[in-house]
Amino acid sequence: MFTNLTKLDLKDKQCMSDAGSPKLCMKALPGEGAERSCAYDGARVVLMPITDVAHLVHGPIACAGNSWDNRGARSSGSQLFRRGLTTDIMENDVIYGGELKLRESILEVAAKHNPKAIFVYATCVSSLIGDDVDKVCRDVAAELTIPVISVNCPGFLGDKNIGNRIAGEVLFDRVIGTAEGTEEKIPLSINLIGEYNIAGDLWGVLPDLKNLGIKLQTAITGDAKFDDIRSAHRASLNVLICSKSLTNLVRKMEIRYGIPFIEGSFYGIHDTSQTLISIAKALNDPDLLERTLVYVQKKEEETRQIIAGYKKLLENKRAILFTGGVKTWSMVSTLAELGINILAGGTQNSTPEDFQRMKELMDPTAQIIEDTSSAGFLKIIAEKKPDLIVAGGKTKYLAHKTRTPFLDINHGRKLPYAGYQGMITFAEALTRTVLSPVWGHLKGDFPPREGELQDDKAQTL
Repeated sequence: MFTNLTKLDLKDKQCMSDAGSPKLCMKALPGEGAERSCAYDGARVVLMPITDVAHLVHGPIACAGNSWDNRGARSSGSQLFRRGLTTDIMENDVIYGGELKLRESILEVAAKHNPKAIFVYATCVSSLIGDDVDKVCRDVAAELTIPVISVNCPGFLGDKNIGNRIAGEVLFDRVIGTAEGTEEKIPLSINLIGEYNIAGDLWGVLPDLKNLGIKLQTAITGDAKFDDIRSAHRASLNVLICSKSLTNLVRKMEIRYGIPFIEGSFYGIHDTSQTLISIAKALNDPDLLERTLVYVQKKEEETRQIIAGYKKLLENKRAILFTGGVKTWSMVSTLAELGINILAGGTQNSTPEDFQRMKELMDPTAQIIEDTSSAGFLKIIAEKKPDLIVAGGKTKYLAHKTRTPFLDINHGRKLPYAGYQGMITFAEALTRTVLSPVWGHLKGDFPPREGELQDDKAQTL
């Protein structure tokens, strides 16, 4: 019943010897950030942004609760995907089995919410007790008029990247290409693979695509509708945004449907322009390429003019960068466009390719963060004394503890940073963070001097 890992594209899963490289062959160590680091969470964050389907977790309530809405994806339509649905496996289910409970839960979800489809996620507990999720889903689907799709992704199968790949396999085998009607390719159409519309990132890119006459067939899976993903095989080009863990999906779509793919990023002025140009070239339309070259030049000039004031305030600031996925390397050039120097960089939940690109783009004097535990990160902050930290939400409280300005750029953020408009928003947010008056009211150094520690103890007493 489990996903056959030998069928997955695991070329990126080799152990890396480079200091600070992603530990893709290892489980998280105590003290390291473990959020989204199991196969279940990896599959969930890829599939959950599909807006008009129900996502049912067959496991203890904590599995559903801890992963609920942690991608921060946004929808322009249905909000069904944000409903937390679980079978809530209890002790009796462990003893007697949970298949009957799963069947009843699927029927209840279908009756109450009328989804386009139901994704059912296996977890460690449901898999260990031997529940046949595949069979239950097949049997119930025969009674219903909607697809019921099992996602066999118990956390013990591996890390987040394995879960991403499993989700890609599920989409390829069970969803993409199942739409009824013509198989004809749609001219000048693309799929954005690995674009999850975090904080509305996708909406910042859509105007540029529309202005150039490029049709978005679907994003996989940000703000996506189930029927659009079923027709994803009709696109003329796949654009792999994030992450390389979905490379297996674009490779298989190239083999089965003849859809070529390119890689790109919409973070920062340079990367946004290069991605739009690469799309135009790959679509092999001379008029489109000519329009794109003129368009990106105009947008670059407009954007740089708008952010010039922010760049003056941020120039020569020193930052620590710690993130994952495409942002591992694209944020290096984005910060450089604002005149910010990177003192140290590190990554989690990234592929070795992402890590290598980050190393190549950073200044040779920048330090690679090897110890990603809280203690290791605090040590780097104490040594480097940065002006700001650009990282994910898990690092926020470490930054606050060290009285260092912090900007969240990962899935927990509330502002979109993709595209030209996203670059303006990013520059504004960085400026507000670094120049916030609150930093002038904080007293003491980090690490605290002995005298400060004694003062704190006296005040506590």
